[in-house]
Amino acid sequence: MTNEHIFNANSTTDDVLAGVDLHATTAVVTGASAGLGEETARALASKGAKVIMVARRTDKLQAAAERIRSEIDDAQLALVTLDLADLSSVREGAKTINSKIDRLELLINNAGLMACNFATTAEGCEMQFGTNHIGHFLLTVLLAPALIAAQGARVINLSSGGHKYGPVDFADLHYQQKAYDKWLAYGQAKTANALFTVGLAKRLADKGVQSFAVHPGAIVTKLGRHLSADDISEMMAEAKKAGSQLQYKSIPQGAATSVWAATSASLDGKNALYLEDCSIAKLAQDGVDGGYMAYALDEAEAEKLWQASEHIVGENFTFG
Repeated sequence: MTNEHIFNANSTTDDVLAGVDLHATTAVVTGASAGLGEETARALASKGAKVIMVARRTDKLQAAAERIRSEIDDAQLALVTLDLADLSSVREGAKTINSKIDRLELLINNAGLMACNFATTAEGCEMQFGTNHIGHFLLTVLLAPALIAAQGARVINLSSGGHKYGPVDFADLHYQQKAYDKWLAYGQAKTANALFTVGLAKRLADKGVQSFAVHPGAIVTKLGRHLSADDISEMMAEAKKAGSQLQYKSIPQGAATSVWAATSASLDGKNALYLEDCSIAKLAQDGVDGGYMAYALDEAEAEKLWQASEHIVGENFTFG
């Protein structure tokens, strides 16, 4: 199934999937109507996977599917519309997905918001935390039976080097007390994506489900649609202070780590890892590019996040 060459920051999705056969694989990709999500869906479909493309806008999903089919005549695509910022929509979307499948080999939680102005989800969560984490949390646990049934599934959660902006503030998750800071809110949401990976591994590893957090790198996509020129300058300055030149990747390069995480046999038997540049990341060090902060994979923090997430969605989950 997998290609075991050594890959790096310059590798593309097609590089990573060269020689890979995914005809027996079903994948769900969120945020599949553009950018990294569309490229991830295209790459998986090009190797025979049945891909369920998920996004908020039906028209944009259809347009993305048409672009993929124009390149891949026999692409097996299904489209499901759901809004991660509305848990009733997530529940309906999960129900639709479950009606289409008996098992699910790959779930790639790719969708996200970055540095938007303050807003709240339908349930009152701060928008970045609610969309990037809570919506994906609920979708994943509702799809867990299908993941378990696959007997070897993988869940890929798109985090970001932006998690270094800060940990999860459990005392004020939704900025009800402190002043809103869009970058700290983004950092909290991306840390939550990594911590969710740890919490999921704790609960599903013994059921054959692997979980990985992925930093795709810096890519120009619609994720940054809320950014002003000043925001981009600030990002570049922060990266320079951290010793990084913030090298931008192409979209196929940016999606490569997601598909590598989804298919590489070198990750067999591993779990709850933070991945970047098609490799396993190390703990961040001053003056060294990349890596993850210790708080992003902390088991105690992951457990606190799981409990807080269950409280927000109003359900406790057990997995048989």
